[in-house]
Amino acid sequence: MGEVFKVNIKGFEAELPILTLPSGINIAFFNLHGDSTLTEHCGKEIAKLAEGCEVLITAESKGLQLTHVVARELGMRYYAVARKSKKLYMQDGISVEYGSSITTGKAQELNLSKHDVDLIKGKKVGIIDDVVSTGESLKGLEDIVNKAGGIIYKKLFVLAEGNAKDRKDIQYLATIPLL
Repeated sequence: MGEVFKVNIKGFEAELPILTLPSGINIAFFNLHGDSTLTEHCGKEIAKLAEGCEVLITAESKGLQLTHVVARELGMRYYAVARKSKKLYMQDGISVEYGSSITTGKAQELNLSKHDVDLIKGKKVGIIDDVVSTGESLKGLEDIVNKAGGIIYKKLFVLAEGNAKDRKDIQYLATIPLL
């Protein structure tokens, strides 16, 4: 393994590989995919912050298993999933476009099915995701919640990267720098 950045996430010691993005920026890459122990730990910690949320939303894909754990811990059967491409069952849903995130480098789209629109309409929504950095992905989630008629109640992340740690409108478990 190459260089790593060590971070303590509420008592869980994680080693994040340092990767160079096409833009030349180095990041400590946080990946919940395939790590059930880390996902469970982070989900249970985020659930402690999600009190009062009536429904949760995340964007695919890295936030999916995290939000599943949070929903389970809060006793919620359903949570909303903003998809990055429109699927056949989403023809009666809604979409928003937003700017590029630090890891994608290009404009993106989020799509919400009618089922999920109905799930969040008029409810206090907790936005859940793994990392907040530039805030572009968060803006996309905020836009789709607003378009669906939900009330943004909390914005919860495992990690705040770079200057995101200075935001007053989010909560997170730990911070990582841009390297």
